[in-house]
Amino acid sequence: MRPVDLHTHSAGSDGTCTPKELVRYAFRKGLAAVALTDHDTVVGIAEAMAAAREMNEENAPEVIPGVELSTEYMGKDIHIIGLYIDWKDPAFADKLQEFADARIFRNRKMCRLLTEAGYEVTYEALEAAFPDTVITRAHFAQYLCEHGMVSSVEEVFSKLIGDDCPYFVPRENLTPADAVRLVLQYGGVPILAHPLQYKLTDAGLRELVSSLEAEGLLGIEVYYSGYKPADTAYLCRIADEYGLLVSGGSDYHGARKKNLDLGTGYGHLYVPDSVLPPIREAHIKLTHLKQAHIEQANLEQAYSEPAHKNRS
Repeated sequence: MRPVDLHTHSAGSDGTCTPKELVRYAFRKGLAAVALTDHDTVVGIAEAMAAAREMNEENAPEVIPGVELSTEYMGKDIHIIGLYIDWKDPAFADKLQEFADARIFRNRKMCRLLTEAGYEVTYEALEAAFPDTVITRAHFAQYLCEHGMVSSVEEVFSKLIGDDCPYFVPRENLTPADAVRLVLQYGGVPILAHPLQYKLTDAGLRELVSSLEAEGLLGIEVYYSGYKPADTAYLCRIADEYGLLVSGGSDYHGARKKNLDLGTGYGHLYVPDSVLPPIREAHIKLTHLKQAHIEQANLEQAYSEPAHKNRS
């Protein structure tokens, strides 16, 4: 049995490895599959898939096209992962651009708040420092550290722009339910990412999961870097209670997250490959359902056209 990692990032968003480097590293780590789930973008998927094909190795990892969508829920950043997403669909690219535009609007507001508080950072400076990427809070943290305005990344997230911190600005008008529906619309399997990171009460987490399950949420991330066995057991119970698939990943960002490695997290993470077949099967069912809807719509249009012409 070879492990999988269904939550990773590349330089397409806020990771430090190129997609090609990520796939080659997944091979060296012996992973059966790796999902590239960059924030609000699929820009690196073509390169990642090409890298797997070029390896021509019997044990080359399966590259799963994915995305991690950032949304707002009760003032918190809630993330929804989409696995096996139809990343080539131009309409999906347009939707992602809407998410990216909302992120830019949020980032500009955080820049203004930080600057007013004495931490001078403009969005233009961030773009210059991190070109051709989706700018996240991790980039804010790196910029502030490199310019001597804070002593550590930890300080940035604990005092400045972490959830519930004074200069954090939540995403506007994008809800977890929106993200779940979007992922489903384009054939992906929606997964609630790292649910314990949101620091909700048990009742609060169950309320979130219940509401998203009603919208079509199919899975929950029960294996995650830093989770203890008791955490995983707790989340498995929630998955069972709501009939959700289990997923897991390291949230690998390369050098940006110190001591967090691909596949193994902080050293104890192990996501069994047994989680993948049910997720893949769910994707296949969604694809068939989408195709059936398209065919039905085409039939209805074909039957309606002659009647329309006769009325002309």
